[in-house]
Amino acid sequence: MVITASVISLLAILLTPVLLIRFRKRWVAAFNLAVTNRITSRFAARLPGFGILTHVGRKSGTLHRTPVNVFRAPKGFLIALTYGRDSEWVKNVVAAGGCELETRHVLYLLSAPTIVHDPTRRRFPLFARIVLGIIGATDFMQLSTSHANGVAP
Repeated sequence: MVITASVISLLAILLTPVLLIRFRKRWVAAFNLAVTNRITSRFAARLPGFGILTHVGRKSGTLHRTPVNVFRAPKGFLIALTYGRDSEWVKNVVAAGGCELETRHVLYLLSAPTIVHDPTRRRFPLFARIVLGIIGATDFMQLSTSHANGVAP
């Protein structure tokens, strides 16, 4: 069977939305890493629902600061994994067994990272549940508070 240009075009038209949906988070994540994170890291530690996660790269040993969506949980914090569990910062925190979080001018030492899959997002406030549902976030990181260091610099 000979594949004509019209068949190839039709396949491209049908498959393009599927590919865009699948790789959309990667494109947004790359853009955020290059642009948005640099801007939001200047104020994210002061806003409710946001924080700056400080972690060490598992390969490079470099100190990284990553803006995250963070919410209080019993005995710690819950962080929305908006780009999924395969994000580099998630792997770094899990490999290190913890990290630091600056939120609302307080610095916390966090430990025992656990990835939680919860499609209902029931642990989050209603508005956050709706937004996380729209972007398709169903994985979260639960961290325990080891120690509060007081006011952050």
